[in-house]
Parts: sequence; C-alpha cells; structure tokens
Amino acid sequence: MGRGKIEIKRIENTTNRQVTFSKRRGGLIKKAHELAVLCDVQLGLIIFSSTGRMFEYTNPPLSMRQVIDRYEKTSGNRIQEYDNQQIYCEITKLKYENEKLEGSMRHLIGEDLDTLSLNDLHQIEQQLEISVNKVRDRKNQLLHQQMQNLRRKGDILEEQNNHLSRLLAEHQATMEHKVVSDQRMLDHFGAFYQDEQARNMLQFSPELHEFRLQLSQPNLQDTNLQGHVLQL
Repeated sequence: MGRGKIEIKRIENTTNRQVTFSKRRGGLIKKAHELAVLCDVQLGLIIFSSTGRMFEYTNPPLSMRQVIDRYEKTSGNRIQEYDNQQIYCEITKLKYENEKLEGSMRHLIGEDLDTLSLNDLHQIEQQLEISVNKVRDRKNQLLHQQMQNLRRKGDILEEQNNHLSRLLAEHQATMEHKVVSDQRMLDHFGAFYQDEQARNMLQFSPELHEFRLQLSQPNLQDTNLQGHVLQL
C-alpha cells in the first residue's frame, strides 16, 4: 500500500515537529549531496531551525563563503556586512527619533508643556488650528455627502409613493366603474323581472280570459245545446 497524502501545514505538537525537522533536514542534505555529485554542480544550503540553530552544507571543496561570493558576483546583489559599532549607531539614531516623535505627540495632546518656549507653544497652536480646520472640512464634507444621500433617498421614496398613489387611484376608479356597471345590470334585470312578472300575471288572470268548453261526450251533443257558449 502507498503512503497516505500528508497535509502540508504547521505541526502543532512540539515533539512531532522536532522529529519531522530532523528527518526531513537529513533527507534534504542527502538530496543536495546527491545532486552535487551526480550532476557536478556547486551548491550551498543554509537551514535555520525554529530555535534559531543553523545548519549548512556545501559540496567539497567549496566553502559557504565561496558560494556566497559567487552568488554576489553572478546576481550583482551585494550582501552588506555591518559591524557592531554601525549597528549601535543606527539603533541610537532610531531611538532618538522615536523619543522625539513621542514628545511631539504628548505636546499635541497638551502634556509636558512646561519646558516649551512661547515660540514653541505658538507653533503647536498653529499646527492644532490647521489640524482642526482639516478635521472640520472633512466632517463638513461627510455631512454634505450624507445630506445628498438622504435627499436622493427622499426623492426615490416620494417617487415610489406617487406611483403607489396612482395605482391606488386607478384601482379605486376601476372598482367604482365596476360597482356602477353591476348596479346598472341589477336595475336592468330588476326591471326585466318586474315586466316578466306582470306579463305572467296577465296571462294567468281568469277575469281577462274567456274559456270555451267543447262538449266531446255523445250524450251531451244535443242539438238544443249547439250554438250555446258556456261562460265561466
């Protein structure tokens, strides 16, 4: 069976991480040695562990200094070296600038003003006025933008309200027209029903119709009764 695929991420367990580092570091140095011997190449390998320990490998007879010199010559990138005195001067300079900036910040918020002269206080006041004006301009700009946005939203809501009002008015007009039409139809059918009822009453009224009886029995067909009409 083949080995399972390992997810490439930081190993959280310290012991497992150290064991994996030792194994893979040895494998990497072995691969670098094989590459140098098989392919006749010059290489330098530098490894720093998580604890800061350094491991390096160069194929003999080269040294790491020779590999770095060849890298600088080929790439044109010079690795600058610093001595302790130069590093100390840089640190002192940065520390002074940091303290100066912190002092300026305290002065701007109204602290440590006792050591300042009248001219220094005047300059700080001017800086604060300029800052306040910039802040006020930015605030007014934002307020103006918000007012414009609210005005646009108000116009949109008004347009939507007008549209809904038109739809409501059209619906009410349609309903009123439908009610009028239905009322006219009811009036028409009511009048038709009254006329039809009156016509039916006229047809079935016995006082308005004359009925004739035809004698069909033989014993009733007397010659004396012929020509007489029975009135009901």
